Formats: sequence, C-alpha cells, structure tokens
Amino acid sequence: MANLTREMILQRLRTVVDDDTGIDIVAADMVRGLVIKGGHVGFSLEVSAARGQRAEPVRSAAEKALYDIPGVLSVTAVLTAHKPPGNSVRASQATTPKSVSRTPPRQVDSPLSGIGSIIAVASGKGGVGKSTVAVNLALALRKLGHSVGLLDADIYGPSIPRMLDIKDKPASGNGKKLLPIEKFGLKTMSIGYLIDDETPMIWRGPMVGSALTQMLNDVLWGDLDFLIVDMPPGTGDAQLTLAQKAALTGAVIVSTPQEVALIDARKAIAMFEKTNVPILGLVENMSYFVSPNTKEKSYIFGEGGAKRTAEQAGHTFLGDVPIYVEIRENSDSGTPIVASQPDSAPAACFVSIAETVSQKQGTHATEAPNIVFE
Repeated sequence: MANLTREMILQRLRTVVDDDTGIDIVAADMVRGLVIKGGHVGFSLEVSAARGQRAEPVRSAAEKALYDIPGVLSVTAVLTAHKPPGNSVRASQATTPKSVSRTPPRQVDSPLSGIGSIIAVASGKGGVGKSTVAVNLALALRKLGHSVGLLDADIYGPSIPRMLDIKDKPASGNGKKLLPIEKFGLKTMSIGYLIDDETPMIWRGPMVGSALTQMLNDVLWGDLDFLIVDMPPGTGDAQLTLAQKAALTGAVIVSTPQEVALIDARKAIAMFEKTNVPILGLVENMSYFVSPNTKEKSYIFGEGGAKRTAEQAGHTFLGDVPIYVEIRENSDSGTPIVASQPDSAPAACFVSIAETVSQKQGTHATEAPNIVFE
C-alpha cells in the first residue's frame, strides 16, 4: 500500500466543487488543518458563519471523495465557520456587570443516548496532573463495576495515547462513525490516535470546537454508565463547546495545594457554575510526599489548599492524592496505577474518589446549559 501524501489528498479534494462558489474547495482555500497519519485523514472545511450547516453537502462530498483513494481507512472532515470582521462582541459588552441569560435553554444538538453520566475532569491550569486523575478515575469507576468511556478532549496536548500506551488507529464501524479503542476495559478516543506525536495542532478555536463535537457524536460509544472527559486546561473555547454541546452531568476540578494553582482552579469552578454544570467536587493532587525512610509527610506545595477552596466555595472535597513515584512511573509506561496495581495504596486514593463521584452522579441531562454573565 502506497503511503498517502498531502498532495494525493489535495489532488482528490480538487475534484470537489463548492456549489456556492463554483470552484473546487482547495482553490477556494476552504481546506484547513490537514492531518494524515497512516490511513487516517482529518481536516476542516472553513465556511462563512452565515452559511453554517448549509455546507454539509460539500463536507460529505469531500469525505466520500477521499474514501475512493486506496489506503484511506478513515476520513474526519469538520465544518468550521468564521465571522467577518466587525461582527464580534466587544469585550466591554462581554464583561457587562449585569446578570443576564443570553439565550433560553435549548436542546443539545446531538444527545449521546445510552450514556448515563458525562463527567468533565478539568483544571484551570496545566501541570497539576489532571490527565493522570482522569485516567485513573475512569479505571477506578470501571473497577467498581461500571461501564466507562474516556474522551481525550485536549486537542493541543493529548495525553491519553501515551498514558494508555495506545498506538493503534481507530477503525470505522459503519463507514461514518469511528469505533473507540478499548484498553483496560475502557472505551477511549483521542485526537492523538490520528496524528503523530510530534505534529502540532495549529487549529483555531472554531476548528477545535468542531473536532470535539465530532469526537462526541461521531464515535460509536455504545451504552456507558460514565463518559469521563479529560478537558484541556483553562477556560476557553474547548470548555465552552463541551459545556454546551454535551449533556455534562458534572465536573471534577483538579488542583495542587499551592495558591498559584488554586487561583486558576477557582476560575474553572466559576466557569462551570456560569454554564450551569454541577461541580461534583475538588481533588487535591500531589498533596504531600511521604519519605520512604522516615515515613514523614512533606507538604511540598502547601497543605490543604484544595480542601479549603472546596469548603469556601461550598463544594465537596473528593480527596487527596499524595505524590507517589509509582503513579508517575506507571503513567509514563502506559500502565496506569489503578490498572497495574489495583490493590495498592495509590490506587486506593482514586477508588475512594470514584466511589464518591459514583454516589453523586446525576441523571443524564436533556438540555444544554445557558451561558450566564454577571
């Protein structure tokens, strides 16, 4: 099988004519963010905001054209819309001090039937071990007997492929939707399965939003008790997309004890509160280190910061996860601690958190939350 090249893909896409312009989609500069990995192809088609979903036929035609190329295993094409200059909301308007609900409640675009709870694992900043908590929380819920999926929503820095040691590419079950890759009893999906480790995702916000929406709706998740979503750090487009497009049952906030991390954790809490996503609780990661010789605790990053923040905000403190060398070693090797050492002390931390999360699970929402500005 010949290796797919960028020129091979573009050459075939030149046969797809956009009815609105009468020229092919490559000449019209609609094709953006082309990624090729093995037999898997991904790209976005940029159209005007006014056109929106009316461009679905050309997107579908582009996907179909590429499936005719020998060696193409899957194609993921997403529509992204841009607004002309001058149409964006001014910052002064977006930060008005008045409390106002911008839009009435609306139905979720594509409800994920069969999934009981969709839980976001989030943090206000990177480097606090959010992905480690997400993976081990998912495995701990699986250990408790639940059926669990894991979605890596960090488009710019996907960690799940490395942490689960997955090098396979997702297959298409029906030619339209992808099959999740299963590992350790979890159904998983990540943009990292489709791109090379060293390939940067130079995508703008609308492209990221479209990719996330497709990873939610165009994957054959099946029946699940929980879908754990490993969120990217921060409070930007990706988080708002998932808050509005997915029927989130709740959010778990991860932070380390020091104030620098807690400042951003409080921002994450505020974002989910404004989008009416219930906060299930806070997890304090890297809470302390126990000396192997003296068994003495050392609070390297401060003591009890996440617990105090949870109490002050009126939310549940889900528990702390000390600094264990085994957690880091097993994450790096692709054998998470709950899967590789399920009866160990580090694994017990995550199981305890999972028990509380399971008890606090809500019913599957039917409406997307509003964005409320205060």
